[in-house]
Amino acid sequence: MQTGAMAVPADDRPHAPILTFLGGTGTVTGSRFLVDTPDARVLVDCGMYQGPKELRLRNWEPFPVDPATIDAIVLTHAHVDHCGFVPALTVRGFTGPVYASDNTADLAGIVLPDSGHLQEEEARYANLKGYSKHHPARALYTEADARAALRQLRRMDHGGEVTTVAPGIGVSFRHGGHILGSSIVTMEIDAPGGPRRVTFSGDLGRPNHPLLNPPQPLDGADIVLCESTYGDRVHDDSQALERFADAVRRTAARGGVVVIPAFAVDRTEILLVHLRQLRAGGAIPDIPIFVDSPMALAALDVYQRAITDRDPEIRPEVIEEPDVFGRNEITEVHEVEGSMKLDALRSPAIIISASGMATGGRVLHHLDRYLPDRKASVILVGFQAANTRGRLLADGARQVKLLGRYVRVRAEVVDLPSFSVHADRSELLAWLGADDIPPEVLYVVHGEPGSSASLCQAVIDELDWNAVVPAYGERVRLD
Repeated sequence: MQTGAMAVPADDRPHAPILTFLGGTGTVTGSRFLVDTPDARVLVDCGMYQGPKELRLRNWEPFPVDPATIDAIVLTHAHVDHCGFVPALTVRGFTGPVYASDNTADLAGIVLPDSGHLQEEEARYANLKGYSKHHPARALYTEADARAALRQLRRMDHGGEVTTVAPGIGVSFRHGGHILGSSIVTMEIDAPGGPRRVTFSGDLGRPNHPLLNPPQPLDGADIVLCESTYGDRVHDDSQALERFADAVRRTAARGGVVVIPAFAVDRTEILLVHLRQLRAGGAIPDIPIFVDSPMALAALDVYQRAITDRDPEIRPEVIEEPDVFGRNEITEVHEVEGSMKLDALRSPAIIISASGMATGGRVLHHLDRYLPDRKASVILVGFQAANTRGRLLADGARQVKLLGRYVRVRAEVVDLPSFSVHADRSELLAWLGADDIPPEVLYVVHGEPGSSASLCQAVIDELDWNAVVPAYGERVRLD
């Protein structure tokens, strides 16, 4: 199959399949797993690094292999930490196909151009205000770069059929339950000693996701890579929704504004489901709800279309619900002018705005306005990676740096990680342990060091598997 990749010299080809961990190790961002065989080179996930500066700088470093020599990219889902580096790689010479599920392709068509646009806007604002260390500040890639990269997308379904993506390498996709389109990817590799099956969990969803069906089970693999975002804890679902409603009631009672940093894809949709139910049941007051994120609103359209089309990823009970998101009860904010007006609110309201860890986007301007306000509150509704503004707020920071200056934190901060759509420790162990035949080795990835180490030890102790937390840049044999 022709992919357009530059040929790798025969002397540089491994004699057996090799897996290199180029990301998603020691951190929950930058997922990139490179598979090299005697005949092909395929990258599973192509995520952007986020969080601490030392991680973000990896986005700017030369890629460890020439991007032109990569035959194909395979994406597990459309979150930026799994797909956001694709345009950067195409700018640097990657010309091959990018395989993704149908819904991931639809969402990537929203996420990647928005990512490029956001980077351009942040660079423009930094140059205008003069606070960047780089002169001039510039984007890793532009919106135009992202739109060009989208032409390389190739759509897959979740039926489990194997598709050849490079010589001697086939992949199949199954439903991952994390966000719409998220996939568990199994790679079939021709190897000198016989075929090998490698399964990449991507980000695994939860059995009780309010919109999506649970992840499909692990289905026999020689080698498994499993995420560990919440590998060291169990979600407390019983109190999360009540704590959320209580925070909204308290804030409204004192006349304040609730700011919710939320990922545009899936988290915003889940919040709207809960807000509609809470308001209908009288658990929270009937105050205005603003969704201030063009990307979130575009993603909401994709979710609504999936429900209307009775997509098999969607729970049956959701398909029968006429207005699960309550869109007639919210105000959708598309334009910058409308976003700016939200910072002049003088009565209780809820603002949902990206990004979810407050690393960028319109929410920064709302935090700049409302963090110093004692009447306001900030509700954190998902995982906050180390050293992000969201984590700093969750850990009780009394000031955070925003838009080139430090802002005092006087608003109430409520941390609700149980709203995450990542499987927790017990759910990850249940997914792994449901397979009758254990893999030869499990690689625990996509987690902070303590979380990955905790899940790895639990797998060793409870499942008696061979489990390892790989290091950044480590290479292992797959034969």
